[in-house]
Amino acid sequence: MYLITGGAGFIGSNIAAALDTSGDDIVIVDWLRDDPFKWRNIAKRRLVDLVAQEDLTAFLAANRSKIQGVAHMGAISTTTESDVDAIVRNNFRLSVDLWRFCAAAGIPLVYASSAATYGDGAQGFLDRFDEAYLSTLRPLNPYGWSKHVFDRFALGAVKGREPAPPRWAGLKFFNVYGPNEYHKGGQRSVAAQLYEQIREKGEARLFRSDNTDYADGEQLRDFVWVDDCVEVVLWALKNPQVPSDLYNVGSGHARSFHDKAKIVFGALERNANLQFVDLPQNLRGKYQYYTCASLDKLRAAGFTREMTTLEDGLRSYVRDYLASDDPFR
Repeated sequence: MYLITGGAGFIGSNIAAALDTSGDDIVIVDWLRDDPFKWRNIAKRRLVDLVAQEDLTAFLAANRSKIQGVAHMGAISTTTESDVDAIVRNNFRLSVDLWRFCAAAGIPLVYASSAATYGDGAQGFLDRFDEAYLSTLRPLNPYGWSKHVFDRFALGAVKGREPAPPRWAGLKFFNVYGPNEYHKGGQRSVAAQLYEQIREKGEARLFRSDNTDYADGEQLRDFVWVDDCVEVVLWALKNPQVPSDLYNVGSGHARSFHDKAKIVFGALERNANLQFVDLPQNLRGKYQYYTCASLDKLRAAGFTREMTTLEDGLRSYVRDYLASDDPFR
C-alpha cells in the first residue's frame, strides 16, 4: 500500500485518486476536522485506512512491512501563516521523521518542496542540489523557508550525515491549479478565484504592480495543472530507474495573470472585464513577480510526458469541475 500525507488536501487527494484508479491500496494521513470540503476530496476513494497525524508514528511502526512508498504532501501551505513554530512542526519536523523512517525501513519517499524556496527569483529557478546554490536562496515567507530548510536537510543526509531512503525525490511544485483545492479559501489558485469572481460579479480582480518592470496584471508565473504534478509523483514513486534528486515541477512556461483571466472569461463565454486592486500590505516585499520552472533535470531523468498548456488546463478545470454539479475528483 501507499501512504499519502496530506491525502485529503489538494495535491494529495489527486494523488490518491490516481493510485485508487490504478488499483493500488492507499492510506491517507490527514486531519478532516470540521472542514466542509476535505472529506469530499476523498469521498470517492477506496481507503485501507485514514490516520490522524498524531497517530502516524504508531501506524508506521505497526505497518512498516506493508508500505510500498510514501508520498509526503502534508504541510501548512499558507504563505501568510505567521506561527513559525507550527510551520516547523508540520513542515520540517514531520518531514525529517518520515525521511528517517523511510531510510530505516527501505521505503521510497517522494516529498513536496516548493517554488517558494526560490524567493524573488534573483538566483534563478534551477533545481540544483548543491550547497553552493541552495545557500544563496532567500525564501520570502516562513512557508518557503520551511521547505527550503528541509531540502538542505536532505542534501546533508545525502552527503553522509545520516542514512537516506533507498529512492527519494523532492518536487519543487510551482503554481498548481486544479480540482479539490476548494478548502484552501484565500490560498486557492488564482484560477479558482477568478472563476468565482467572474461567475458572481462578471469581473476579474488582479493585483496592481508595484514593480516598474511589470505592468498591472502582467506579473508572470509558471502555472501547472495538477494532473501533471500527479504524473511526476507517480513516476518518481513507482519507477526504480528515477535518480534520487530535487526536481522542478512546473509547465516550463511563464504566463501572465492577464492571460489566465482572459482564458477563464473565454471558457465562461463572457467578455473580459478586468479590475485592478492594490497589492495587500502583508504581501509587499514578499511577492514573486516572475517564476518559471527549468525542466531540464526532470527531462534528463526520463520524464517525457508533455505538460498541459494553460489553455487546455483551464478549460478542463472550468468545464469538468468548477462549472459542474460535482466539482470534486
